[in-house]
Amino acid sequence: MEKRKSSGGAFEVSRLGLGTSTWGFKGTEEDSAAQLRLFADAGGTLIETANVYGNGGSESVIGDLLSKVFDRADFVLATKAGLVPGKPPLKTDASAKRLLTELEGSLQRLRTDHVELWQVHAWDYAVPIAETLQAIDTAIASGKVIAAGVCNYCGWQTAKAATIQQLRGQAPLVTAEVEYSLLQRGIEREVIPAAHEFGIDILPWAPLGRGVLTGKYASGIPAAKGDSKFFRWYVEKYATDERCGKIVHEVLSCAQELAVSPTVVALSWVRDRPRVLAPLVGARTADQLVESLRSESVVLPDEIRQRLDSVSTTPITYPEHRI
Repeated sequence: MEKRKSSGGAFEVSRLGLGTSTWGFKGTEEDSAAQLRLFADAGGTLIETANVYGNGGSESVIGDLLSKVFDRADFVLATKAGLVPGKPPLKTDASAKRLLTELEGSLQRLRTDHVELWQVHAWDYAVPIAETLQAIDTAIASGKVIAAGVCNYCGWQTAKAATIQQLRGQAPLVTAEVEYSLLQRGIEREVIPAAHEFGIDILPWAPLGRGVLTGKYASGIPAAKGDSKFFRWYVEKYATDERCGKIVHEVLSCAQELAVSPTVVALSWVRDRPRVLAPLVGARTADQLVESLRSESVVLPDEIRQRLDSVSTTPITYPEHRI
């Protein structure tokens, strides 16, 4: 798999990352091991997790696999803190004390003395951002974190945090993990410009439009799926939206013309967008991951890319664009 260097050269990663949000509570460790083996054999190196994934279960599974089956040195570990483990809806706590305590727990579960990337999972309106950033400075100074970033920050939040780090002469933020796909291009209004201004790389989560871009709902939503609480919360707004339906139809048409799957088309599109470091793919099964990995050998023709851009574009008007 082709590699890309992060902003400032803090680390190098595969241009596709392995998301592990379901590890530790869905499937078995054997399922996770099979996915990691496929990913590693394809040249994948970036593993993305968080302290709240499976209430720490995801990190524990990764730690077990990297200590017993795989070589820790072959991977770039990215974890997060800032959300409090527990039952949804999760609370935010990005205080310095809480963040550093969660980091220690993450390192123990991951069975490592450091992570290459540590990200603040959400903006905390109750805690001054300077305090949150101080935790990042402390973690990097200790050697337990190589580089840091943010997750789910909007444009002004990203810019404010990056500016404070810059003015204080501290380690710059190198990544912003945000939802980004053909169905969700909202970050192009302000987050992408902020990332460009401060040299921040984008790690797209849900690059397959929460599964909708695979085309599995193009013919309708199975009754059992539609009744699912998770589906209604996470997927329904994309699976039933008219605009999203048009985008999925175009993805399916492009996939047919290229003789590849819709998954490959959707991933290839987001992978090669400006400032993107590596889309994060969370597969439920090893077979699903195989299909995502096939995107590595595909570069979309300009004509196909233009069609996808056109059908999915999000209007950007004043004040992001001048009158």
